[in-house]
Amino acid sequence: MKSGLFLLLGIFSSIPLSRSQENPDSLAVIQYDQIVITANRLPIPLKSTSSAASLVNLDVLKAMPRTVAADEALRLVPGIRIDNQANGSRIHMSIRGQGILSELGIRGIRVFWDGIPLNDPSGFAPDLYDVDWATVDRIEAVRGLSASLYGGSASAGVLNIITRAGGDGPAEAKIFSSTGSNGFAKLLAQVNGRHPGGPDYRISFSRARGDGYRRHSAFWSNQFSEKIGWAPKAGLKLTQVLSIIGYFNQNAEGLNAAQVFQNPKQPNPDAVPFNEYQKTRRITLGLSGSCDLTGNQELDFTIHYRNADYKEPGSRAVKYRDIRSPGGSVQYVWNLPIGKFRNRLLVGADMQFQTMDETKTANLKREDRAEEIGSFDETVREDTVLLANQTIRQRGNGVFVMNRLEFGEKWNATLTVRRDDIRNQLTDIRNQTGNLSGKADFEKTTARLGWVVSFSNSANLYANWGQGFLPPATEELASNPASFGGFNANLAPATSSGFETGLRGMACGGCSYDVTLFRMDTRNDFYRYRILPGRPLETFYGNAGASRRHGLESYVSLKVSDRLNLTSAYTYSDFKYTAPDSIRSNRLPNSPEHQWAAELECAILRNVTVGLGAELQTKWSIYTDKLHQNIFQDGFRLIHAHISYRWEFSGLKGEISLYGKNLTDQSYIAFTEPDPDGNSYQPAPRREFFATMTFRY
Repeated sequence: MKSGLFLLLGIFSSIPLSRSQENPDSLAVIQYDQIVITANRLPIPLKSTSSAASLVNLDVLKAMPRTVAADEALRLVPGIRIDNQANGSRIHMSIRGQGILSELGIRGIRVFWDGIPLNDPSGFAPDLYDVDWATVDRIEAVRGLSASLYGGSASAGVLNIITRAGGDGPAEAKIFSSTGSNGFAKLLAQVNGRHPGGPDYRISFSRARGDGYRRHSAFWSNQFSEKIGWAPKAGLKLTQVLSIIGYFNQNAEGLNAAQVFQNPKQPNPDAVPFNEYQKTRRITLGLSGSCDLTGNQELDFTIHYRNADYKEPGSRAVKYRDIRSPGGSVQYVWNLPIGKFRNRLLVGADMQFQTMDETKTANLKREDRAEEIGSFDETVREDTVLLANQTIRQRGNGVFVMNRLEFGEKWNATLTVRRDDIRNQLTDIRNQTGNLSGKADFEKTTARLGWVVSFSNSANLYANWGQGFLPPATEELASNPASFGGFNANLAPATSSGFETGLRGMACGGCSYDVTLFRMDTRNDFYRYRILPGRPLETFYGNAGASRRHGLESYVSLKVSDRLNLTSAYTYSDFKYTAPDSIRSNRLPNSPEHQWAAELECAILRNVTVGLGAELQTKWSIYTDKLHQNIFQDGFRLIHAHISYRWEFSGLKGEISLYGKNLTDQSYIAFTEPDPDGNSYQPAPRREFFATMTFRY
């Protein structure tokens, strides 16, 4: 009965609305046939895209109360689940169940920031700190098996984050500030513009901090970014981006059920004595370009370099990493008609390299540590015992071919094939208890075939079949159950194949929708385990068996009137193991059967907008116990609201907004770690309030 109700609630999928430029008191529909998705290697209109895809536009991004967390930006995208442990600093993101096991970082999702990949050569994206969400213009989310486009790091889909360009005028200044519950504060300053006949530019800097809901979950961040775009000559476009970030977040770790009941704000008993935290300093520099060669041939390229310093005191060891990551890609597009049909052929290559120098030293417990909420103590008590000293060199190369054939205005088909070669080599420098040097290499060819029938703007039928390839990434490989150093030699890649079909379009001029049904079969699925009692607080990975995943993703945007619109996103997930027999029919962890989010927005007065939001997740599996039974966590229902006032005076534009999150003050668990030691629960904040102010001149 409940399943049927949820399916009825989420029977559609959508494209967001925006504010009308002609009448700022009304809400206008984004023209469906004008939306272009670039995440599929070629810029393709959404109506002609064979993949399940969503666009997050600027109006949705401007409604973020803090602009620090991806869960706020992607809250109305179906098929994506994001667990926010604390302040957005440690999120878990998954698409169709890919990435559900990561203790930190993002797995199986290819993430781009202005064309620069945030994944390393193994497919691991450590975080999204490069992204200052207050500077983002739009986000393209492509769901489904996309390994044939971007390799193993895209076995679940692609997240393409595009920041704002300089604008049309010579100069514009922007100040944004946000403050609210749990000591949160953020301030951003930005200058952007366009020189007549010259480049456009955007330069921004932000500082954020917060105490966190739980003790020992404080954070701070400094983010500088700039973007310059110019066209030196006809047919050549270049974009240069730079990001410099510093990020520090305390790690409160998970609690067991008894500790949550006693005090959900407390940290894990080991978190403060070991002063657990993560600290990152990173510089990312990138250049992308497009060159029109002959009118029917085009060359696109990107080059990038990333340097990072990372420190993480854990419950047993202090981890230091110095990471250097160059890379680039090139693709050649040839418009090659076949008879009277338009045909585009694309060939290209991706190249990524990474060198990581890593050391681990023992971290001694300090029972007398007394840490106050909000303090940023970065001292640790280290032993002289060197647990590991090693260098990891990685290389990820891929070559690909895509052919898109258009049979007139209504039919098209796209075929992609890719070959990936991923190399990981570890050199053990410590070499005291036996040489732990080794390598882990993975190769795979993947393909995808998609087709679209565009009847009209009101109905477009699409379908595709594809393959996925998820090799063990840096974190899985470096978590060695046999030693503090070396690779985990017992891991194999997970491989998938799947099919999806959907219908999207615009009905009655004010309702845009998108419904997708999918199935995915995976072999060598990963699982997590602990070693008790030897290394009880470390996480290790293995291959569990096989799984079958069915689901429905939908989203509707309905313009009820000029002043009122409703947006709703719904995801149904039926993810179960099919092998081995001991866990057959058990649910995959961290995958609620039903996930729903909705927002009602109303322009009640001139320049005044109010909104009411809701989100729901049903119960989900945490892990499988020794009797091979699922252990479940209850879901939650949350209510949010906001009100915004816009004004303009003598060229100065401003906006003031108030937000309330979890207005009913629900106590719930934001995230559960699939670990059988009991420290699985991450309590979420209760009722929160935030206020933002934006000034533009």
